[in-house]
Order: sequence, then structure tokens, then C-alpha cells
Amino acid sequence: MVGSTGRFQVLHVTLLSIPVLMMASHNLLQNFVANVPLHYCKAHTNLSQSQLSPEETLLITVPLDQKGKPERCQRYVTPQWHLLVKNGSSAEQVDTHGFDVDLQGCTDGWSYDITERSSTIISDWDLVCDMRSLKQMGQTVYMGGVLVGAVIFGGLSDRYGRRILLLISNMLMAVSGTCVAFSNSFALFCLFRFGCGMALSGLGLNTFSLIVEWIPTRVRTVVGTLTGYCYTLGQLFLAVLAYFIRDWRWLTLAVSLPFYVFFLFSWWFHESSRWLVLSNNSEKAIKNLKSVARFNGRHEEGEKIDIKMLQESMKKEMSGSQGSYSVLDLFRTPTMRSMTVCLSAVWLSTSFAYYGLAMDLQKFGVDIYLIQVIFGAVDIPAKIIMTVSMSFIGRRPSQSGALILAGITILINVLVPYEQQTVRTCLAVMGKGCLAASFNCCYLYSGELFPTIIRQNGMGCVSMMARVGAMVAPMVILTRDSIPWLPGLIYGGAPILSGVAAIFLPETLGSPLPDTIQDVEDR
Repeated sequence: MVGSTGRFQVLHVTLLSIPVLMMASHNLLQNFVANVPLHYCKAHTNLSQSQLSPEETLLITVPLDQKGKPERCQRYVTPQWHLLVKNGSSAEQVDTHGFDVDLQGCTDGWSYDITERSSTIISDWDLVCDMRSLKQMGQTVYMGGVLVGAVIFGGLSDRYGRRILLLISNMLMAVSGTCVAFSNSFALFCLFRFGCGMALSGLGLNTFSLIVEWIPTRVRTVVGTLTGYCYTLGQLFLAVLAYFIRDWRWLTLAVSLPFYVFFLFSWWFHESSRWLVLSNNSEKAIKNLKSVARFNGRHEEGEKIDIKMLQESMKKEMSGSQGSYSVLDLFRTPTMRSMTVCLSAVWLSTSFAYYGLAMDLQKFGVDIYLIQVIFGAVDIPAKIIMTVSMSFIGRRPSQSGALILAGITILINVLVPYEQQTVRTCLAVMGKGCLAASFNCCYLYSGELFPTIIRQNGMGCVSMMARVGAMVAPMVILTRDSIPWLPGLIYGGAPILSGVAAIFLPETLGSPLPDTIQDVEDR
């Protein structure tokens, strides 16, 4: 009655989608902030006065490894002056590998190659050699924040409303991000990144709810996809920002400061009238609907709305919403139970494999800015194909197919030799595209599967599983040191298994949103 796709909805969805751009930047920030530069042991202190060139200093202080490259974590106990053969030609360089020479760790610290990035957390806090696993831990802590945020904000937004939590999340992101940029230790960096992770969850859940609850069913797929494209553009935007801002502190500030602006314009948003009615606050719901009617130029229709009319049209939803619901209700009835378990598997493996690929750009040996752009750009065709597929073939086959295809490409990649960088990169890009398409589908599909009264709890639960996947993903990379092919096997196997699980979900193409648990059981 108040205009389902009028001026208000266009502006509302646009303003809600802008912060999604920066959310992608925070998610993948670690690729640039924790980029590992080339490094080797600093020269002995007594060499600092010598007249040697950097190349000569490196030659007499750092041994070569099996591949003939300078060792990253060891140096000679004493400078090996005999390696400087009189004419100094590189042909005369002696490979000491295999000779019996005393070596030691980097007792004076490391020298870093700062041509790629002027500073990263790796070079600032020496997170290399024995400390290198801390890089992955930084990302795991951030994803832990996203997980905790999903638990806290999912429950709170069903109790206190979507709008107020969106405001809190924007402020939390702005403040935490600013603090990250000014951290003077790795522990503080992790603490504030945890705060950014929590804020990201609150933003994601409440943005999605406010968008879905103010638009009609017929445009849901298209709007959901357009919002997904903001995330894609965010990945490209991050590559551009990181290319021009080479210092990690300034880059972190650049992706955090806009959230102060988002906080200011978030005051304009209208609370979801659906949520207000179900929370027994019909007067406020009517006030919001009338305001939307005025904004959309349908003043007369807006004035006709009263409590009786509202309760009549929402009778079914309101009867189902008497009493409070908890996460346990997702598991009480057989249909809800099997649905929640299958969706959890889908979210967990999509996120696990997605971040396994997207957070390890350096292993491809290609320029990291270029691969970030390619990885971001592949989402565009992937999401178009997925939108068409969801609308014509259906949600279930699309979800299942995307996951199985992603798993197969990642597994094939395990068999490709490391030297064939182009083939490896192409396969990885294909896998990443399938996983992006899978993400696109599972947001919409889950929203359609869970009933209104516990939709937030349901979305919170499955996105929590996605966070668990994203938290575990960086840790799996650490197994590469002992078994090089193991991460690929795990990242490829998980999506295939959950793709099979998705076959057991009900199809929702063209069916109305369920409002109560009974609707789900009757479906």
C-alpha cells in the first residue's frame, strides 16, 4: 500500500549497500597488511662500517639454500670474507651449501625488502621464521571476532531491533579500525581486529535483514544480488587502495574512517515494520509505514493504515510469534533440524574453502594486486550465472552444483605442478568464482528457508558456522610446511561433501516466505 518499490526503497537499499563495499576491504585486509616481504638476517654489527655494497654484504653473511636463494632464517656465525673472490664476478660465488660452516639464527633481526609494501605487520613486528604462524593467527582472531559478533548481534537484533544494532556496529567498526591503525604491538593489533570482526557481523546481519524486510518478494533475488555486487566491488576497491597506499597503518585507516560517515547517515534508516509488529509495537510500525508512504508520494494510502488493518494483514504471523524463540527451536522439529544441519554444512564449507583460497594470494607467485583484482572480478560473471540459475533452475541444484564444481577445481589444482603458475591461477580463479556464487546463493536460500520468527536466529546460526570455517581456514595453511598437498585436499574435499548435503534441502523457488515453524513443517 505504501509503495513496495518506490523512492524510499531505492534510497534505503542504496544507503544500506554502501558500507558493504568497505566490509569486503576489512575481510581481505590481511592480504596486504600482513604481506610477507622478502627477508634475510641482518648483517653482523661490525659490518655496518664497511664499504661493501648490499649484495656483497649479503653474500658474506647469509648462506644459500638448496634452490640457490639466500636463507631466510640463518646466517654465518662470522662473515665469510673468502667468498669475496678478488674479481667479485658472480660466476665465482661459492655455494657453501653442503660445506661445514657454522650457522646461527638471526640474532640481530632481519632486513626486509620494502619495494612491494613500505611496511607491513610482518616487518614491523618480525613475524617471520619461528614467529611466522602468528600471521595466520591474526586472521583467525579476526574471524573469531566475526563469530562472536554473529552470536551476540544475531540474538540482540531480534530483541532490540535492526536499526539500533546497525548504528552500534558502524561505530564499533570505525573505532576498532582506527585503533588497529595505531596499535603498537601485535597483541593490540589482534585485540582491535577482533573488535572489527564483531562489528562486521553486526553490519552484515542487520543490513541484510533491513533490506529484505522492506522490499517485496518479487525483487528479492535481484536486490540480494546487487548487494552482493557491492561486496565484489569492495574487493576491487581494496586492490586499488592497497596499490596506492603502501603503508599498512594508512591503509587500515583508509578502510575504517568511512564508517564514521556511515554511522551518521544510519540515523535516517527506518526500523523494520515487520519486526515492530511481531514485537507488539504496532503504533511505531504504523508511524514508519506512514513516513514511507509520504516519501513514496502515496500520502492517501498511508493515512488509511491503522492498527486494525495492520493486525488483520499480519494475523497469521502474529499468532505464530506469541512466545519467545531461541536457537534450540531450529532443532526441535524434524524438518527444521535436517534443514539447519544441511545449511550449516553448506555455509561452513563455502566459507572455509573461500577464505582458504582468498587469503593466500602470495602462493600463486603472481603480482598480489593483480590477483586480488582477478579474484574480485571473477565474482561478477559468477554471480550473474548464479542469479539466472537460481531463478530458472532453482535454488537447490544451483547451491549443490556450485559447491561440487568448486571442490573439483581445487582438487585438480593439487595435481598441477608448482611451476605451471598460469594453470594453477586459472583453476584457483574458477574455484573462487564457484564459491562466490555459492555464497550468493546461500544468503538468499537460507533467508527463504528459515521462518520469519526465528530468521535472525537461523541466519545467526548458519553464519556462525561460516565463521568457524573461516577461522579454521588459515590454520590449515600451516600444514603445508609438513605435507605440501594436504591443504588443497582439505579445501577441495569440504565443498564436495557439503554439496551432497545441499541435495537434501527443500526447494524454495517461487514459494512465499514462511512466517512460523508450522509453515516450514507444512511445506
